[in-house]
Order: sequence, then structure tokens, then C-alpha cells
Amino acid sequence: MVIPKASHCPSIRYRPVRPYDLEMLEQIHSDVFPIRYEPEFFQNVVSGRDIVAWAAVDRSRPNGQSDELIGFVTARIGLARESEIVDLLRYDSSKSDQTLVYILTLGVAETYRNLGIATSLIREVIKYASSIPTCRAVYLHVISYNNAAMRLYQKMSFKRVRRLQGFYLINGQHYDSYLFVCYLNGGRSPCSPLELATSMVSCLRSALKSLAARLRKNEDKVFKWPKCKETCCLIPTQSKRNLATECSGCECV
Repeated sequence: MVIPKASHCPSIRYRPVRPYDLEMLEQIHSDVFPIRYEPEFFQNVVSGRDIVAWAAVDRSRPNGQSDELIGFVTARIGLARESEIVDLLRYDSSKSDQTLVYILTLGVAETYRNLGIATSLIREVIKYASSIPTCRAVYLHVISYNNAAMRLYQKMSFKRVRRLQGFYLINGQHYDSYLFVCYLNGGRSPCSPLELATSMVSCLRSALKSLAARLRKNEDKVFKWPKCKETCCLIPTQSKRNLATECSGCECV
């Protein structure tokens, strides 16, 4: 089935993927990706078996095609402690229920590209992940030559955290992958040595400034007090000149 060119003003809507999307889901995957997905994968997507998925449809399409899939995103939720990015998370390991969402596939029919559909589909995933209190991040892999995808994810606050050598094998050739992570719900990356050193320097600088301010304040309060031998009283230095003429029997030290 060939997807016709998008109308001048398409009316894009987003909904969960449904069983009747199976044929278009398989076709767009075949058009978009250089790797083949097993039939079981598509069955799991449309049945919602361990996979969540959203579809983009063009409500302006005629002839009963207004609910036909023209874009999609698929994702899976898993435990943080069992993921490949567990070392890239700063979280409480004692809380065994913390989770992550992994984006499996994202694609848009060629005639509907550059309309912001991929961006909106990613937002659906982020909104879903953010609604799960235990979810700490959304992450995914991007093949090393897909610069457009990398720019898209970086624009959406994903951080490129790792390069994986030979991650993909396509037509007998290995390709590297970049790992992207978007932290959510208090999830954070662990401190790098540089971040740790920067934090320590900042704390030391603040402590020194505070100490210097206290010393200056104490210096302003210090007075030199002369001692009178006859009366055993302390007299401020600033009154020394006046009292010298009035108390000739008083020796100031």
C-alpha cells in the first residue's frame, strides 16, 4: 500500500496503536529501517504485549483513510537495575521498583516528514514516562550516521552519553551506535570526575569567602584597652588622650 502525499494542511492526531494498524506498521518499518523486524515484534506492538505504542494519523485524508497510521513510536518499560544504563543513573539502589522507558522504534511515512510528527510522538513517550512516579529516564540508541535524529533528540533535552562500537550489524557491516538519555522525575546522571572536582572547588571557594567575611567582621569589633594600675580598670584607647591629663597617677599599657 502506498501512502499518498500529505495534504497542504494535514490534521495530525495521535492515539494508541491498535490491532488494525498491523499492515501499515509493518510497511513503514520496512520503508524506514535498514534492519528486519520479526513478525512477533509487530504482534506484540499491536496487542500491547510488554510494549506501549502511539500512532500518528491524518484526519484530513479522504476515502476512509483518516484513521490510517502514518507514523509511530514504540517503547518498552523495564526495571532500572536490569538496564544497560544502570551505571549512568544516580538513584537509590535500595528502591528496587525504579524503572526506565526504552524507545524501540520511531518512524514517519516519507510523505509526512518534516511536519513535527516525530517530535510529537517523542513527547507522547516522555509524557507517558513522566506520569510513572518510579520512572527515572527515557533512553534509546541512534545509529552513528543518523545526524538528523541526533539533532532531534538533543533538541528535546536528550543527552548523548555513550558511543557503542559495532552495535548494529546491517548487511554484513558493523555500525556504531550513540546512546541518548532523557532524565525524568528526579533521575540524574552520576557525577563525573570533572563534575566532582568542580563541585569541590566551588564549595571550597564559598567556605573561604565566608571565613574572610567573618574575619573582617571580627576585626571591626576589636578594641585595644589600656590598663590602669591604680584602679585596675580597662579604658578604651580612644579615650587615652583625654584621660592622661585627668589621671596623672594612671599608667596606660
